[in-house]
Amino acid sequence: MSTTRSLWARLRADAHRRSRRYGDLRDLVGELAREDFDRRHPGAVFGPVVVLIASYLEAENIGDVLKAVPERVGELAVSTLVVVDGGDDGTEEIVDSAGAFCARLPVNMGHGVALRLGYQLARAHGARYVVTVDADGQNDPSEIPALLAPVLDDEADLVIASRRLGVDETSDRLRRAGVVVFSELVNRLTGQHLTDTSNGFRAMRVELLGDVLLEQDQYQTAELIISAASRGWRLAERPTVWHPRASGTSKKGNNVLFGFRYAQVVGWTWWRERAARR
Repeated sequence: MSTTRSLWARLRADAHRRSRRYGDLRDLVGELAREDFDRRHPGAVFGPVVVLIASYLEAENIGDVLKAVPERVGELAVSTLVVVDGGDDGTEEIVDSAGAFCARLPVNMGHGVALRLGYQLARAHGARYVVTVDADGQNDPSEIPALLAPVLDDEADLVIASRRLGVDETSDRLRRAGVVVFSELVNRLTGQHLTDTSNGFRAMRVELLGDVLLEQDQYQTAELIISAASRGWRLAERPTVWHPRASGTSKKGNNVLFGFRYAQVVGWTWWRERAARR
């Protein structure tokens, strides 16, 4: 037990050091990005549903993703918001030509930082629901209505797409095993019964985003799930078809690095939420 406490104490101290070191930079970059959004879209008003895409060097893939986003979910208008997480591959020009909203972080800050900016903009400009979609083509935006349905029907507040309930067309067996292992870990820590806790394709109501605590620069799905579950929000899953990325390579590192960092996020978030409840 003392060894476990010592480990989490070191992780907590490291998190505090990194937070102090990069906090001012995050604030500055976020402010510049919000100013950039206001210049691009003065007086912007989003539809009730915002499809949020955080993109880093995905110019080859994001055009097809944007084309597949539905214009409406039932009677609700859909707005698409792309947060360009640094890079100079021309992603923002593709977003502009597609007629989507765009905000640009001047430097690469991480997927979690880009999503937090998107959440802030969604809440500030009239969204009621947010659906996050990957920019690499692994998610099918045509599934958005089915994913959002439990939220619209007031059966859930956060819905995660599950490749284990649906179809996983990828061939990485180690990554598949990791999905199973980490889902079991998160379930044990939160009392949930989820099958895919590392899937970034999800739908939620904006009120949840005003309550959960999100701090991670990367691997935000686990943090979002654990924080939402710890604070009493209702979670659900819907099956998805998980496609191989359309082109390019993942920005999240190899499987070993991904697993290690994901485990850190799970452990730290659970410890933080547990301490907050106390």
